[in-house]
Amino acid sequence: MSEIPHLLVHEKADNVGVVVVEGLTAGTDMLCCITHDNSTFRMTSEADVPIGHKIALTDLKAGDTAIKYGEDIGKIIADIPKGAHVHTHNCKTKRW
Repeated sequence: MSEIPHLLVHEKADNVGVVVVEGLTAGTDMLCCITHDNSTFRMTSEADVPIGHKIALTDLKAGDTAIKYGEDIGKIIADIPKGAHVHTHNCKTKRW
């Protein structure tokens, strides 16, 4: 892979990925890598998203479960379009 990925996804079943570059801006054509099998795909970032934060890989609806690393990481509390920022304003942990 000669291009550096913008987004890492662990499992094909994940519905969020993690931004791994500084300064990701809305409209960026992102190279996304699924680390489980090193496959890639492309998608567009719909927002400026900081490094280490998540992006929705599909349209997510309030009540859906956020899946990262093949694990349930929280409940979606507001609709999130594909390519948008996933964070505490629209996803809450189920631990508390």
